[in-house]
Amino acid sequence: MKTKWKVAIGIGVLAVCGAGAFANYKMKQGAIVSVTTAMVARQDLVSLVTASGEIKPRNYINIGSNANAPSRITEINVVEGQRVRKGQQLAKLESVQPEAQLAAQRANVATSEAESAATEAGLRAAEENIRSAQASIDRSKADAERARQDFDRTKQLFEEKLIARQEFETKKSAAESSQAAVREAEARLSQLVAARTQQMAQINAAQRRVAASQANLRSAADVLQRTFATSPIDGVVTNLPVRVGETVVPGIQNSAASLIMTIADMSIITAEVKVDETDIVNVSLGQTTEVTIDAIPGKKFVGKVIEIGNTAILRSTGLAASQSAISSQEAKDFKVVVALENPPDEIRPGLSCTARITTATRPKTLSIPIQALTVRQKGDLAALKPGEKKPEPTNPAEIKAAKEEIQGVFIIKNGQAEYRKVETGITGATDIEVTSGLKEGEEIITGSYKVIRTLRNDAKVKVDNKTTTKAES
Repeated sequence: MKTKWKVAIGIGVLAVCGAGAFANYKMKQGAIVSVTTAMVARQDLVSLVTASGEIKPRNYINIGSNANAPSRITEINVVEGQRVRKGQQLAKLESVQPEAQLAAQRANVATSEAESAATEAGLRAAEENIRSAQASIDRSKADAERARQDFDRTKQLFEEKLIARQEFETKKSAAESSQAAVREAEARLSQLVAARTQQMAQINAAQRRVAASQANLRSAADVLQRTFATSPIDGVVTNLPVRVGETVVPGIQNSAASLIMTIADMSIITAEVKVDETDIVNVSLGQTTEVTIDAIPGKKFVGKVIEIGNTAILRSTGLAASQSAISSQEAKDFKVVVALENPPDEIRPGLSCTARITTATRPKTLSIPIQALTVRQKGDLAALKPGEKKPEPTNPAEIKAAKEEIQGVFIIKNGQAEYRKVETGITGATDIEVTSGLKEGEEIITGSYKVIRTLRNDAKVKVDNKTTTKAES
């Protein structure tokens, strides 16, 4: 073989060996994962629950029609935005028939009372007659007693033959006549007592008629009063959707045809927001809240939670979950009411707002970025020697144990990623509290998202905190 061919073959062999060595180097470099890291540090952590809603007065009342039938509005005495007092007349409905009924019942009451007064006057006269009859009886009895005594003396004298029979007969007739007068007076008294009893029964009937007519009068007055819309509270007219001449229908809730106006007590202004079902368990009464109003940009208002709803509200319909036939898997919210401490004068009901409820605070607590937290199955965390394969579980207990999910983070240790189980506490805007599993100053892997999702335990890593990782979808 010629020398030039030997040289060419040698160069080729060297080239192949160099290419293999370079490929091996590149493969080793490719097995090292580039990561971004952060240090476990202490900081003040605040847990917030954010919810949106609208501004509402704490107490507001929808004024509707209380009439017994659809009625036409004849007067409106206020304008929207006007302050009103409790008991102030706001509007008046058509009242021709109620006024006529009230006048008729007043006449009935007057007639019944006159009849009752006449009957009572008759009773007083009957009682006076009874007293007069009783006096007559007393006089008759006295006269009868004197006549009896005279007759007894005359009888004794007649028996002694000291007087004539004629005088005896005269005294006897006088005594008998006085006894008859007593019986007559007693009979008249009995008649007067019976008449008084009858008149008392008539008085009772008259009094019942008066009571019935007065009840009918009150009913008619109530019907007439229902044609007047009055304010039950001190407040402001926040909604006035009707005009004079329109007809309102009573007894239909949530209907535009039944609403005359809305009176709101603006002394207590609230933000009524809807909190997601996953956050409601962290909300409690009295928690401090920061409220921002879309119509008043650049200002923040402080408030406190004063009411937490117990009924879930379907997000799509706004109805209570217990009253809906929609699947229970639909997203739900809970109503939370926040009272503003110093509401501005320009605030109006219905303005959109956002509430940030402070559910917990931790000063100088151990924390890590939220994106560093991940989950791995217990079977994927077993340490393996080079070339060793992961053993496959055989019985159900081992399979279940292998699939147990463990929450933790990857820390950097000797150029490798080591998975560490951690226990967490409250969650802030970007960081989460660590209650166990980490120490201050330890270096943890925070990115990228794809790396944290796919990184394996004991994988070789290199820290590259200078390169900005592109956002991943």
